[in-house]
Amino acid sequence: MGTAIELRADFEGRGLRRLARKTKNASQSRRLLALAEICDGGSRGDAARIGGVGLQIVRDWVLRFNARGADGLINGKAPGQRPKLNETQRQALVTIVESGPPPSIHGVVRWRLSDLAQWLHAEFAVSLDETTVSRELRKLWYVKLTARPRTMHAQDTEGLEAVKKGASQQSCMRPVKARFQAFSVSQFHGVSSSRRFIL
Repeated sequence: MGTAIELRADFEGRGLRRLARKTKNASQSRRLLALAEICDGGSRGDAARIGGVGLQIVRDWVLRFNARGADGLINGKAPGQRPKLNETQRQALVTIVESGPPPSIHGVVRWRLSDLAQWLHAEFAVSLDETTVSRELRKLWYVKLTARPRTMHAQDTEGLEAVKKGASQQSCMRPVKARFQAFSVSQFHGVSSSRRFIL
């Protein structure tokens, strides 16, 4: 059986308990109390019981504490997944979206997400699905526009008949205008009109 890793000597049990009382991080406090037990001459098993963990985790805490002090006992934030596109690829995507597709070559007047995904694969050998391309465009402040407005009376047959018969346009237009204003304020706040596109 190997020997236990020594705890750094510049702290004592009382100092670690004081730090444990002052911290607002519950996990760090629990770890400091377990290490204070070791400083006071307690066994690693007692420290594991105080911390509510196994001996291997107490060993990990000792290594972290020796390397970075009390701050080493705070759980760090996970780095997360690496971005799918780098900055150069994002700038190229902005350029192609701003310039728009040549209709004679691509056969469309506005970029579709599938077209942009194919272009990214052909240009950079990056394989993305349409959802990821849409997410990347939203990060760049591009907003998806629909080809036609979605209104309440589109599914309501009575409302549709009222619009066809020319019923009071004032009552038909007021809810649509109110919804458009609320939508434009919440969704397009700070987005220039050049950053909107139809997919």
